[in-house]
Amino acid sequence: MKILVVCGMGLGSSHFLLMETIALIKKHGIQATIDNTDLFTAQSEDADLFIGADYIVSMIEKPGIKIGLDDILDGYELEAKLLSALEVLHGNLY
Repeated sequence: MKILVVCGMGLGSSHFLLMETIALIKKHGIQATIDNTDLFTAQSEDADLFIGADYIVSMIEKPGIKIGLDDILDGYELEAKLLSALEVLHGNLY
């Protein structure tokens, strides 16, 4: 599974979300390749999941599940939406 964390420039918020996503993936024992990038590059990348601020992921026109966050600093929102998306992709994880 490939997860792509996206922000406007591929530097600040996507790097923060990348680190948070890596921690959550490890916490839940999920195997995934995770990377971060800017919105422009994300349009040419394939991924199973795209994660970013709601207004950013709404602009991604690629197939895959988009996880739009209202508050990128809210780890609980990220965890809940990530686990929900993974359940859609792979069925019940637990």
